[in-house]
Amino acid sequence: MIIIGEKINGAIPSTAKAIEAKDAEFVKNLAIKQAEAGADFIDVCASVDDDIELETMKWLIDIVQDATDVPIAVDSPNVYTCIESMKYCHKPGLFNSVSLEDDKVDVAFKAIADTKWECVALLNSDKGIPKTAKDRLDVFADLMVKVKEYNIDPSRMHIDPLIEMLCTSEDGITMVIEVIRGIKAQYPTIHVTGAVSNISFNLPARRIANQAFAVLAMSAGMDSFILDPLNKDMMGMLFATEAMMGEDEYCMEYIGAFRAGIFVK
Repeated sequence: MIIIGEKINGAIPSTAKAIEAKDAEFVKNLAIKQAEAGADFIDVCASVDDDIELETMKWLIDIVQDATDVPIAVDSPNVYTCIESMKYCHKPGLFNSVSLEDDKVDVAFKAIADTKWECVALLNSDKGIPKTAKDRLDVFADLMVKVKEYNIDPSRMHIDPLIEMLCTSEDGITMVIEVIRGIKAQYPTIHVTGAVSNISFNLPARRIANQAFAVLAMSAGMDSFILDPLNKDMMGMLFATEAMMGEDEYCMEYIGAFRAGIFVK
């Protein structure tokens, strides 16, 4: 189970305010709290205007690295920003993200091929977001051709099946579950990831919907989560589900996380 802490993102109003005010202490505390909550990567996304994005990413990355040694996920829709941001990181982390749009995959894979960096890949292309499970798995097949071309081990990849709003979906999450299972059946060592909270946009009691989705997705093979690790209910649900699935020998991780205060009874 891989936790990608999502809190240092300028799309979040409180974080955006801190970035604008250059409130380093706010960012530092977010980094420390997410690390203490068990984040395996700390996502850093500036979400600012293009002309100041890279300098803002450097400012954020420097603060996070001074606060914790948890690897960083460099996050931007601009692959060139991600590539430049990698240079500011003290150790390999997570490249977030690529897709089959334009030349993003080739540009990104060329930069990470001979490194230990891991990579998030979205299952969309120049044709947009595929509407069926088959179409998404076809995009996945095309993506894996590129993975092999650049000699990237599948275990370094985190595939995002594209989690969309439940309230506008015609089939609930049936399609996403089918895609997750299809990916894991072909490549058992590959990771499947996504922003869990996407599922609950425009729904009341979003935390409940997010937790329900996480359980279903884990049962299908999802093992990498972009979420708020400070949400103790969600973290408890993830550790409990992992134990129920027989992936936590003698429930030691569950017990350890409880004792560490990552979740509460």
